[in-house]
Amino acid sequence: MFNWRKNLGIIAGLSLSLIAAGCGTEESNDSGNGQTEDTSNVSEEMGYQITGIEPGAGQTQTNEKAIAEYESLAGWEQETSSAAAMLTALGDAIENEEPIIVAAWSPHYMFAKYDIKYLEDPELIFGEEEHITTIVRQGLKEDMPSAYTILDRLHWELPVFQEALLEAQEMDFDFEKVAQEWVDENPEKVTEWTEGVEPVDGTSIDLVLTSWDAETFSTNVAKIVLEQQGFDVMLTPVDPSIMFSAIASGDSDATLSPWMPATHGALYEEYDGQFEDLGPNLEGARIGLAVPSYMDIDSIEDLEPAE
Repeated sequence: MFNWRKNLGIIAGLSLSLIAAGCGTEESNDSGNGQTEDTSNVSEEMGYQITGIEPGAGQTQTNEKAIAEYESLAGWEQETSSAAAMLTALGDAIENEEPIIVAAWSPHYMFAKYDIKYLEDPELIFGEEEHITTIVRQGLKEDMPSAYTILDRLHWELPVFQEALLEAQEMDFDFEKVAQEWVDENPEKVTEWTEGVEPVDGTSIDLVLTSWDAETFSTNVAKIVLEQQGFDVMLTPVDPSIMFSAIASGDSDATLSPWMPATHGALYEEYDGQFEDLGPNLEGARIGLAVPSYMDIDSIEDLEPAE
């Protein structure tokens, strides 16, 4: 016969034991320094490792500086390989809902493709937010007023821009095709940029750019919009130092590629006064360390040093 009184007592005893065990666990999780055992475990689960990009990249050096400066990253290491390898690792980790911390930068399609977040950087090792600005050679306003007006008006919002970069990734980075589709799908924005502009008949204009994805997309959009107004546009990919030199000397007409105030700040200062800055074409650019949003950490200081 089922002894309900006896079994009820057993169940109650088990319930009390589980409650007591839970309370004990909560107390033991407090490490005494504001961190929890779960935070420590997630650092250990990641092997105290940042998934980085190319060894020679500027951000790789900044990551190493962060490891040296933050007590929470003491004993950590950075795995370097390539941006493609980092993105593969990020995708695999998210698919399996595993912890990972990666080198990240905006604008980039990873923020449109995945639900990820930057970790706060209280020491500002990675600097503050940047903007991508448009600079033109001196005299462009007088020589090509229509081009000057269009270049001055070009501006993107970061989420829209990153969605376009995701589209580029899905189309094997055919930026000419992606830019054309974007222009075709955003006639109101193109009208905003070109309203009242006088068309020209085959005037040549040279745009220099860095070979980064974001700048390749934005410059191809500018090319198409200028060509619709009758310009003959040449795109010239160059290194950042040559980019500034070309605009300052007047060998090229404009660029939409400089990151300010940090990334290209030294070059900007070197040639300051020899070009005209039309202001940001995109705001909210930044670099840093990022994690999937399901990870319950918000700052680099939430991590734990390797033992």
